[in-house]
Amino acid sequence: MTKVLFVCLGNICRSPMAEFVFKDMVNKKGLSNDFFIESAATSTEEIGNTMHIGTRRKLQEKGIDFTEHRARQIKKEDYQKYDYIIGMEKSNINNIIRIIGQDENNKICRLLDFTKNPKDIADPWYTGNFDITYEEIQKGCKAFLDYCIKEKN
Repeated sequence: MTKVLFVCLGNICRSPMAEFVFKDMVNKKGLSNDFFIESAATSTEEIGNTMHIGTRRKLQEKGIDFTEHRARQIKKEDYQKYDYIIGMEKSNINNIIRIIGQDENNKICRLLDFTKNPKDIADPWYTGNFDITYEEIQKGCKAFLDYCIKEKN
């Protein structure tokens, strides 16, 4: 089983969007038993809060199921628990490493690092643009799933 943790600053916008988009993709491919997928924050600002309304609306608009979500912060122990710890931007990566320590097993990367256009995914909390965030997360999740399938074969 491949264990994946998506991470952003607050765990209310990008990382839960990635969590549920990726779960949807995995389910549609019949691979839900092959993956364990969650999300977390690097900050403590939103701990216990539900997903941002913009994220919920975008998932609903795209017909992507999601469950009740409460923001949580990444913990040092998560490094041992997950095979991939995927941040949304470089500052997330820096904060993940600050929390968990060194990335000795190369588990930490940005979501768009799996695409042909590696870059940061801007935080829609600040930009207000959940459409662009969704498009980038969808592209990243598709590329990541393709990568995981190739790795298994």
